Amino acid sequence: MTDTPHCPCGSDKNFEQCCGLYLSGKQFPPTAEALMRSRYTAYTRFDDIYLLDSWLPEHRPEDPSPSRDDGSTWTGLEILRTEAGQVGDTEGVVEFVAHCDVKGTPAQLHEVSRFSHDGKRWYYVDGDGQQPIRRDSPKTGRNEPCPCGSGKKFKKCCGP
Repeated sequence: MTDTPHCPCGSDKNFEQCCGLYLSGKQFPPTAEALMRSRYTAYTRFDDIYLLDSWLPEHRPEDPSPSRDDGSTWTGLEILRTEAGQVGDTEGVVEFVAHCDVKGTPAQLHEVSRFSHDGKRWYYVDGDGQQPIRRDSPKTGRNEPCPCGSGKKFKKCCGP
């Protein structure tokens, strides 16, 4: 028995049972988040036809190759939040961070994306790029001493 690769979108499903259904045209993604995940997967596979087809026509870029190979390798997707975008909704928002490696340097794309449903399927409308999350100091671990100086563990003091 051969192992089936996990879908690049980060689900625990294999590609054929996840985004493969959408990229092949067998099904439309049922939610805005599912469309976001499938578009990320399309970028990892340089599937420009799917990317352009899932873009709201009046917002589609003129560039016929939005996933152009620029030396980046997509390495992971984090969904930070969703607003609406469920079955029966007409609009949705998905905030995500897509991680990549650009010629050996880690990078990320943080975006708040808007989606629209036309009664038949979801479309990507556009997105607002966000600044990368930066901290002035390293993140405090739950079991580390609280930075407030109380002597308690962070999780028992200022962590909650």
